Amino acid sequence: MTLILPTNYHALPEIEQNRVKWVPVPQAEKQDIRPLRIGIMNIMPLGEKYEFNLLLPLGLSVLQIEPVWIRLESHQYKTWEPGHLDDNYVSYAEATKDTPLDGLIITGAPVEHLRFEDVAYWNEFTEIAKHARENTPNTLGICWGAFALAYLEGISKVDFDQKLFGVYELNNLDTEHFIMGAMDDAFLSPQSRMAGMDDDELLIARDRGDINLLAHGPESGYTIFETKDQKVLMHQGHPEYSSGRLAYEVLRDADDESVLPVQNFDPANPVNRWRMHRNTFFHQWLRYCYTQISLGSAE
Repeated sequence: MTLILPTNYHALPEIEQNRVKWVPVPQAEKQDIRPLRIGIMNIMPLGEKYEFNLLLPLGLSVLQIEPVWIRLESHQYKTWEPGHLDDNYVSYAEATKDTPLDGLIITGAPVEHLRFEDVAYWNEFTEIAKHARENTPNTLGICWGAFALAYLEGISKVDFDQKLFGVYELNNLDTEHFIMGAMDDAFLSPQSRMAGMDDDELLIARDRGDINLLAHGPESGYTIFETKDQKVLMHQGHPEYSSGRLAYEVLRDADDESVLPVQNFDPANPVNRWRMHRNTFFHQWLRYCYTQISLGSAE
């Protein structure tokens, strides 16, 4: 319904153009509404240009959302605009010092080719993920964020020879699930990754009772899954991407020999065929976080 944002936030024109409601921080503080504090650990390159991909589906929900942008203190944000990080981001410790988060989103990151232990910020990331698992209703990992969270659950990553790149169909594996129950039996989702979790290991983890498998695609494998206790949700694709974002990546990777032509998507006519998946996925995730908080308050 409403995003809580500072009046100098750089993407306000885009937010208003897309008819997303927002209120400035002072006005929100006067309202008798307890917004959901959603932490967003944004590790994407040119991160300030990526933010709107998440703010749009969050802002279209029926709940009031306070996005809390989280920085990793051990990460160098080399491609970001000067000052943007200092003006808009806080450490995880600062974000959770006085008030807990009601949900945490971890984005993708351009480190798919590295072993997790070789990622410069891996130790800090691990500490945050473990704390969130115990203290936050749900942690949602997207692309590399999903790989990293799955790895912490004991599931191995597989590096690809060629990038999985395009828009692919996924089959719904659990139509009674709190998120998947609102989805079609088959739906589309963008994929843009050079790695993924091994399908065989995911099946083994399911059979031993560690995870629930939620969506599968012939080309992308088991793309959406969660821990058995429903505290961690992992989406290996990029449901948050706009068609413009995907078209930008096509141009960016045009000279990369490891990237085959994008599949099922025309960057010259970037039609978005996954918008309903994006909106439903994030709306239902927010609803789940809200429900968990409400249940905790009632106890």
